[in-house]
Amino acid sequence: MTTSRTLYLVTCAAPPCRRITELVDLLHADAWDVHVIATPTALTWLSVSEAEERTGHPVLHKQRHPDEPSVLPLTDAILVAPATFNTINKWANGINDSLALGILNEALGAGIPIVATVYAKAVLTAHPAFDTHLRLLRGAGVRFTDAEALRPTNPDERFRWSSIIDLLRTSLADHDGGPPTATQEADPNRG
Repeated sequence: MTTSRTLYLVTCAAPPCRRITELVDLLHADAWDVHVIATPTALTWLSVSEAEERTGHPVLHKQRHPDEPSVLPLTDAILVAPATFNTINKWANGINDSLALGILNEALGAGIPIVATVYAKAVLTAHPAFDTHLRLLRGAGVRFTDAEALRPTNPDERFRWSSIIDLLRTSLADHDGGPPTATQEADPNRG
């Protein structure tokens, strides 16, 4: 019997987020209990009702009020798919202006396994700060898939989610030689 592991799936506003339920289905087949956390713009791109139906959990997108209880369980890992130019740059600079970034920033400090897949235009990834930010996040333990991991080779092909799941499996197996550390939902009300 396989026990379910908890995964925070942070999704950003790029074309793959419109088909995020395909990834959710594959993660469920790999025994993950998926909790989708959308950046504010990604929330307008994805089918919230479909994502909630597939995961059985609300799609979270805003920081909770200090008097509200957390609805997120402890997590075993975090997956950022797709990770946009904007999110990578803000995350590397420690900007904490959304629930998604709050969770990502706290996870770096907590040592949670994090896998991310960049999905950005070549003209943006050529920006001089971008490569520096990727190196900084890699140095903090974030594992990135190949930049082209998601992109289909033709318009009728589905996104290639399997490479992301493979890297997620490897990251968990490599994480300190043991089970991953769990963390609670990022709380923007803590210092």
